[in-house]
Amino acid sequence: MHVSRSFVLRATLGLGCLTVLLLPVDFSPQADNSQTRLIQTDNDIPDLQGNWSIATQTTLERPDRFAGRQSLTAEEASEIEAQVQARSRAADQPGDPERDAPPSGVNVGGYNAFWMDPGDRLAVIDGEVRTSIIIDPPDGQLPYNEQGRANHIAAMQMRESYDGPEVRPMGERCVVGFGSTAGPPKLPVAYNNLTQIVQTRDYVMLLAEMNHDARIIPLEGAMPNSPTNPWLGHSVGRYEGDTLVVETSHFHPQQTLRSSLRHRFYGSTDMHVVERFTRVSEDVILYQFKVTDPENYSQPWRGELPMNRSDDRLYEYACHEGNYAMPGILAGARRAEAEGQPYAPTYSGAPF
Repeated sequence: MHVSRSFVLRATLGLGCLTVLLLPVDFSPQADNSQTRLIQTDNDIPDLQGNWSIATQTTLERPDRFAGRQSLTAEEASEIEAQVQARSRAADQPGDPERDAPPSGVNVGGYNAFWMDPGDRLAVIDGEVRTSIIIDPPDGQLPYNEQGRANHIAAMQMRESYDGPEVRPMGERCVVGFGSTAGPPKLPVAYNNLTQIVQTRDYVMLLAEMNHDARIIPLEGAMPNSPTNPWLGHSVGRYEGDTLVVETSHFHPQQTLRSSLRHRFYGSTDMHVVERFTRVSEDVILYQFKVTDPENYSQPWRGELPMNRSDDRLYEYACHEGNYAMPGILAGARRAEAEGQPYAPTYSGAPF
């Protein structure tokens, strides 16, 4: 994990709603892609190396309040910003040391505001303040087909099960990071949003800060007809001019549901993801992706967000050290069963 050098303000406008930057938004257009030819490595390939942050308050899907709109005006962004700042100031107030203990049996939470670092600005692409990461379909929504929606609901109901560690989410088990933070596609989560990129002549390494998930991607290879389905899928890369293109398929069957506090989607083991990394300025990589999965979606869907250069450093994410969550969760479930309150799924596909 990392600690930002700037004071991070955090707040949300409710689940599934868009939150917004807390510092002034730069509405200026991004640099022309032709500038990337000036940024090369010794191997004469576009230089993408360094630490980059995908933290943003922009959500994967477009909130209902912005239906039909891909971007916000500066005035709208400023108005929401004031609301978010007020919520953040309230969240950062010290607790009352004389307060009573919380009521017995209620959810007391696992993090306070100090640990959260979801980013303090919206995604700005081509000078537009975006209302969602998804840009196609144009409505900014995941285009589930009937089977995909059923698969999503079943996976979410399984996530409510407590029969054993195997049915708990991957992030909770410290196997891979929460949601889709390492990708592909790479999506922002509540904290630990850095990615370190290292390039050699034959490989590219993408190290995600969350759970230190590393994707070591061979270049100019072919996607194998492999019976194996590794964590994070099997990736191959190539350069197309100034853009690194990475194709990934053969996903692990336990990674079909990508769910976190910031996004949620379902994808089959045969899901195919194409990522594009383009250096558009000294401090920004434009990250674009396309997901094709006819088993679950009526059409391919695309998204994009900026990766902003960061001076922060990545440190080991020692997920299992001092992690009492798993035995506590399972012990609580056994206690509930003993008291005649067995698990019963409640998720029915309600909006995220």
